[in-house]
Amino acid sequence: MTPVTITARDGLSLPSYLTLPVGVEPAGLPLVLLVHGGPWSRDSWGFNPAAQLLANRGYAVLQVNFRGSTGCGKDHLEAGIGELAGKMHEDLIDAVDWAVKEGYADRGRVAIFGGSYGGYAALVGVTFTPGVFAAAIDFYGPSNLVSFLRTVPEFAKPLLVNNWYLYAGHPDDTEQEADLRARSPISRVDRVRAPLMVVQGANDVRVVKAESDQIVDALRARGVEVEYLVKDNEGHGFVNPENNIDMFRAADRFLGRHLGGRPDTQ
Repeated sequence: MTPVTITARDGLSLPSYLTLPVGVEPAGLPLVLLVHGGPWSRDSWGFNPAAQLLANRGYAVLQVNFRGSTGCGKDHLEAGIGELAGKMHEDLIDAVDWAVKEGYADRGRVAIFGGSYGGYAALVGVTFTPGVFAAAIDFYGPSNLVSFLRTVPEFAKPLLVNNWYLYAGHPDDTEQEADLRARSPISRVDRVRAPLMVVQGANDVRVVKAESDQIVDALRARGVEVEYLVKDNEGHGFVNPENNIDMFRAADRFLGRHLGGRPDTQ
């Protein structure tokens, strides 16, 4: 894992991390853009099991602290206000362009993979920029920002004032509700061309199962390939080892089919 700084199209510096497979020439590789959750979180240098697994399978892995990420200063954080599916996503696209321009990545073999906000980013990737990604994996990400914010548990809603309501909008405000819908992947399902894998915990109260159900149903109705994995004994993020193993094995094979990595055959 190597720290790299990528410059966004508007000049903002994006602290990022590039992980490359060992013993493979770092040129023209299939790339997985691994997007952190939150989005009020950050990627940092250190052991990351998902990044190491993917590198072991022959992928370059790129993790980007896009605007809105924490730990990069107040200006970087506040640059994400109002930018869901906007400049926050453009940062990720700029990072992919950087990896291709630097010669690390094959433009035609790029996938996006993330959980929670990262899952939302994966869905945005295949709906707002359908020509960029050859495959996507959404791990418990919201597909409809309006229904997502309305189904947050009541005890947690006061905590949304300084994050989701500030950065994205309030669903009870008519104008902001319209903007939330416009920034929701469910509003652009007709643009999806890439194969998608969706993973969800049935007991998730933060991003409820209906968020995954609605986009899976909409895409399958259009004949788009969707692999859907649901675990009944999981909530927001998997904690049971056997379920994490199942999820990563399924992701491994999914990416192998669509990006040409070397999945585990066991």
